[in-house]
Amino acid sequence: MALRKIVYYPDDPLTQLARPVENFGERLQRLIGDMIETMRANEGVGLAAPQVGLAKRVFVLQEPDAEPIAFVNPEIITMDGQAEGEEGCLSMPGIYAKVPRATRLLLRAQEPTGEKFEMEAEDFLARIIQHETDHLNGILFPERLDLLTRQDKLEEWARRRAELLSDPSGDHAAQ
Repeated sequence: MALRKIVYYPDDPLTQLARPVENFGERLQRLIGDMIETMRANEGVGLAAPQVGLAKRVFVLQEPDAEPIAFVNPEIITMDGQAEGEEGCLSMPGIYAKVPRATRLLLRAQEPTGEKFEMEAEDFLARIIQHETDHLNGILFPERLDLLTRQDKLEEWARRRAELLSDPSGDHAAQ
């Protein structure tokens, strides 16, 4: 396994629709392992393939005190309830906002082996799944905010991004 470089917003493919995964072989297994390692190194709870430069419909997540889970070709079937909760993003490090999300959902996806499954999720897990699924659809959390807050967060990000990119090490694989 290896750390992957995190793509910063608005670089490609973050704002693009990710393509379905069709091959469930060793390359996918390696990608998932790398994504889990990268997510952990960056102290994240989720990471989508577009965040490591691949426009593929894959994401990983890990709730505190739980094992990591990989989702391939996920699709949210139903959502219910609503609550605001603080979110950040590894593709916009240091930027946080209260984001409205559904509190319950039903998800259909595939295992890394290709086997299909359905899963219900609530609260924090549902929030992570929605955030990561948004990445697969080319959406980042500021797009879920009201216009004024979104503008404020994007301006804050522009300043933060400039700082990060001026780092002489140029390494943002594990920040």
